[in-house]
Amino acid sequence: GMVRWSSAAKASAVKINEKASREKILTLESMNPQVKAVEYAVRGPIVLKAGEIEKELRKGIKKPFTEVIKANIGDAHAMGQRPITFLRQVVALCTYPNLLDSPSFPEDAKKRARRILQGCGGNSLGSYSASQGINCIREDVASYIERRDGGVPADPDNIYLTTGASDGIATILKILVSGGGKSRTGVMIPIPQYPLYSAAISELDAIQVNYYLDEENCWALDVNELRRSLNEAKAYCNPKVLCIINPGNPTGQVQNRKCIEDVIHFAWEEKLFLLADEVYQDNVYSEGCQFHSFKKILYEMGPEYYNNVELASFHSTSKGYMGECGYRGGYMEVINLHPEIKGQLVKLLSVRLCPPVSGQAAMDIVVNPPIPGEESYSQFIKEKESVLNNLAKKAKLTEDMFNKVPGIHCNPLQGAMYAFPRIFIPSKAIEEAKAHKMAPDMFYCMKLLEETGICVVPGSGFGQREGSYHFRMTILPPVEKLKILLEKVKDFHIKFLEKYA
Repeated sequence: GMVRWSSAAKASAVKINEKASREKILTLESMNPQVKAVEYAVRGPIVLKAGEIEKELRKGIKKPFTEVIKANIGDAHAMGQRPITFLRQVVALCTYPNLLDSPSFPEDAKKRARRILQGCGGNSLGSYSASQGINCIREDVASYIERRDGGVPADPDNIYLTTGASDGIATILKILVSGGGKSRTGVMIPIPQYPLYSAAISELDAIQVNYYLDEENCWALDVNELRRSLNEAKAYCNPKVLCIINPGNPTGQVQNRKCIEDVIHFAWEEKLFLLADEVYQDNVYSEGCQFHSFKKILYEMGPEYYNNVELASFHSTSKGYMGECGYRGGYMEVINLHPEIKGQLVKLLSVRLCPPVSGQAAMDIVVNPPIPGEESYSQFIKEKESVLNNLAKKAKLTEDMFNKVPGIHCNPLQGAMYAFPRIFIPSKAIEEAKAHKMAPDMFYCMKLLEETGICVVPGSGFGQREGSYHFRMTILPPVEKLKILLEKVKDFHIKFLEKYA
C-alpha cells in the first residue's frame, strides 16, 4: 500500500529542507555554453510578455484591448484556418482502423490509409518505422518531386522523412560542421533569416556567415553579395554551407529562375554544400512569380552540375495550404551525398529512432492528394484553393495598408505567410530603448504589445542591416481580424512617431 509518512519523519524532512540546500549541479555557469548562446526570437521575450498579458486579462485586469493577437508565429490552425478534410480523414483512419468499415469515409481516403498501414509494423501507427521513414511514403514523396519538377527523376532512397523541416535542417547541419579555429565550418545564411538557422549554428558552435538580401530590390539575392560575404569569411573560418530560404521567411520574396541558376553556379564554383529550405513552395501569390525548386533548376543546368552539386532540400506539412504544424511532418531530399556519408546520416537519424509516424502519414497526403476522378478531389481542390486565394488576398491587403502609413514601408509579399515591413524609429525612441538596454525594434514591439495586444517579432530577431528596423508579422488571421490588426498597428505607429518626434 501507500507509504505513510509518520509525523516524526515529516518533521525531520522539514528540518533537512530548512538547512541550506546543497548547490545545484546545473547552473548558468556550469551549463553547456553553446545552448546558453542559442536565441530563438519567434518564441522569445516578446512572446513571454504576451503570455503574461493574457494571464492578466483572464484575471480581469483592464487593458486598452480585450485579447492578445499572436501574429508572431506561422501557426495557421491557431489563427482559425480549417484543416483540409481529406488529410484529417486519412490520418483518422490510420489512427483508428476500425473506421475503415465506416460508410462515412470516402473510398479514396480508405485506399490511402490501407496503403500507409500496410507499411507500418503490425499495421499500426503506434509502431516504430524505419529511421529514414516508411518506404511507401518515401516512394510517394519521390513521385511528387518528379511531378512537381516536370519529370526530373527522384530516388526514394535519397528521401528522408523528418520531424518537421526543422529537424532535417538541424541534422544536416550537425553532420556538416567540423574543424577548429580558422578551419571551423562557416554556414552562410540570408539576413534577414529564420532564427532556426542562427540557433542551430550557435548550438553546434559553428560560424555564422551573413549575406544580406537586397531590401531596395524586393529582398532579392545578389550573387555579388554572396561573393563578398564568402571572401570576407574565409579570413576566419571555412565556409562550406550555403542556406537559401525560398520563398523567403521572414521576407516573403520568391526567387526567379535566373537567380537560382546564379546561386547554383556559385555553389558549384566555390564548392559549397547547398541547403534549400522550400517549405513555402505552395505559398506563392504575386502575379508573374512562380516557385522553382533548386533540384529542378540544378537538373536543367546539365550533368556537370547535377552530378556534382551536393543539395539538401526541405519540405513540411506545417505551411502551404495544410498548416498542419502540430503533426511535425516533413521530408528532405539529399542528392550527390558521398556514399559513405549516407550511412553516417542514417546512423545519426537512427539514434532518434524515427519521426512521428502520424506526421509521416500527414506528409503522405501532402505529396499524394486526391486526383481528378477520385471522389474527394473536388472538395479537396475547393479547400486548397480557398486557403491559398485567401492568403493571396491577405498578402496584398497587408502590403497596401502598411504602405499607406507614414514611416512604414513594406515590400510586396510575393510568397510565404509573413510581412516584414521596415519601420522608421525616431532618434528619441532609439535613445529611450538604449536606456532600457533594448534593441530599438524590440522596444517598439513591446510598446505595440502593451498598447494594442498585438504580438509581432522585432526584426533584430531575424537580422537586418545596421540602422534599419523591421518587425515580422504573420498574415494568417482571418481577413476581418487582419484588417482590425493592421488599423491598430497604423494608429499605434502614428502615435509613436508623434510621441518621439
